[in-house]
Amino acid sequence: MRRRGLGRTMARTAVIAGTATAVSGHVARRQDARYRQQAADQAVQQPPPAPVDVAEELQKFAALRDQGILTEEEFAAQKARLLSL
Repeated sequence: MRRRGLGRTMARTAVIAGTATAVSGHVARRQDARYRQQAADQAVQQPPPAPVDVAEELQKFAALRDQGILTEEEFAAQKARLLSL
């Protein structure tokens, strides 16, 4: 059996490692581009949030407060949240 020289073995290893690095980098870039495209497609496909009828929501929270389900502080917090929309 013939033995290869150390330099030839090192050169072959360097070529193989370089090729593997180039291929894995290409695959990673292609996958990243695919994931970015999928995220962009999903962002486009999502419908905009439904508009909130502030007066109707306030009436609901007021009814809950009147029934004793919400405290005055909870009602005030919900009212502030709705008015900041």
